[in-house]
Amino acid sequence: MQRETDLKRIETALLQAAEVVRSFPMGATPAERKGKNDIVTAADHAINRLLTDILPQQGDGWVSEETADDLARLDKRRVWIVDPLDGTREFFEGIPEWCVSIGLVEDGKPVAGGILNPATGQLFLGSVETGVTVNGKSVSMRAGEKLDDLLVLASRSEVKRGEWEPFAKSPFTVKPLGSVAYKLALVAAGLADATWTLTPKHEWDLAGGVALLHAARGVVKKLDGEEPLFNRSKLLLDGLLAFSDASSKPLLSYLREGGHIR
Repeated sequence: MQRETDLKRIETALLQAAEVVRSFPMGATPAERKGKNDIVTAADHAINRLLTDILPQQGDGWVSEETADDLARLDKRRVWIVDPLDGTREFFEGIPEWCVSIGLVEDGKPVAGGILNPATGQLFLGSVETGVTVNGKSVSMRAGEKLDDLLVLASRSEVKRGEWEPFAKSPFTVKPLGSVAYKLALVAAGLADATWTLTPKHEWDLAGGVALLHAARGVVKKLDGEEPLFNRSKLLLDGLLAFSDASSKPLLSYLREGGHIR
């Protein structure tokens, strides 16, 4: 019953976020520089306010890219970890590869999540108890095992920086895409076989997508081979590997043999 309530809250938040973002046209909303390499828009802030109002209940912790970190979250069993707009650069440039990402973590493990891409109309929702749905329909992961048949989603920005050059002659197909949360959702929904990043990512980039992968019974690992835990004092992970169950064995072997991971 609790999980059904959690999922309903996530779905409500995402649907309302879709309404909010209508006021901020993709490709025509100004952006401001945030830090050395990031940008932020008024849409990020507006969605963050909405999620803050809807999601956390009494006793819940909170982590968001657009909220100052409160370490009181470390004492909370249940923590919401969100990115109000993952893929802000794609949103700013008018590329429909961005999303709103929500993850619910219990005792460090993502157990429920939702990801909405308003530009494509895809709403991914799931929990470890219920599996994954896309726009209300149950989905399952891909069953491909042969490297030649696999579709791997790569970070668009990482590809531009040349970080995927080592995979240029790989037997699998590599497709560049924007938001990391959106890529994780596509893998969980059976629309791709795998995605990975060998560069650091924040918990808010990953929590919602990892929750969906757990719900789909996918395989998620850090670069050291361990399962990632969330709501840590340090919110930056060294990288992440995400696979369908069927593709995990051949892809992990490929990455290890190539010296890309340990």
